[in-house]
Amino acid sequence: MAALDKLDKLYQTLQNCEELGLDLPNGVLEQISNLEEQIIKNDVLPIIQDNIEPTLQQVKRPLVLVVEYDPCGELKVKLSRKVNVTAQITDAKEIVPDPPVAHTEKGKIIKKEVLNPRTRLRITMPNGQIIDEGMAWLSLKEFVIAVGVDKVRQLGIIANKVPLVSNSYDQKYRSSQKPIGSGWLLMTHSSTDAKKRLIEKIAALLGMIVKVEIV
Repeated sequence: MAALDKLDKLYQTLQNCEELGLDLPNGVLEQISNLEEQIIKNDVLPIIQDNIEPTLQQVKRPLVLVVEYDPCGELKVKLSRKVNVTAQITDAKEIVPDPPVAHTEKGKIIKKEVLNPRTRLRITMPNGQIIDEGMAWLSLKEFVIAVGVDKVRQLGIIANKVPLVSNSYDQKYRSSQKPIGSGWLLMTHSSTDAKKRLIEKIAALLGMIVKVEIV
């Protein structure tokens, strides 16, 4: 389900519960917040960096622009000279996308394509659960989700110069970064053998014993 479609359904759930006086299901507000942050990271921040920041360079003193958005009202922008926002707004949260990575473009060599048989991964988890998806990257994705996306992110693993779990799209490998929820993207551009080594590395760093087979 696309992020915007999911967010619309979550908003509808929120509205229905408010109208009926029911308690919200666990995790609904957290999911809404995560998806809203994903929109800001992927759609709003690039506009600020590309259009607003160059114009602001004319201003020679530090300042804070506070954007107040109300879907039922008008957009308001307020200026403050108190640059330490977190001291004034206790729940202020800085949203920072992973920095862009410079990739070296190698000269293209035309060679005959050799098609290798498609392989996949079978992962046996410590509790006996088996992850065996139709494609290797899907097994990697399900493994990361099962272990915990936040835990894997905190390991700081880099793949193709990009965080294995990132919060921003890479210019070169964008099509290989697969959404895994809450605004996180999983780098899947690697061979099946490399994915196997990644899974084993994650497991070792987290003190897990898993069996990973190429099938």
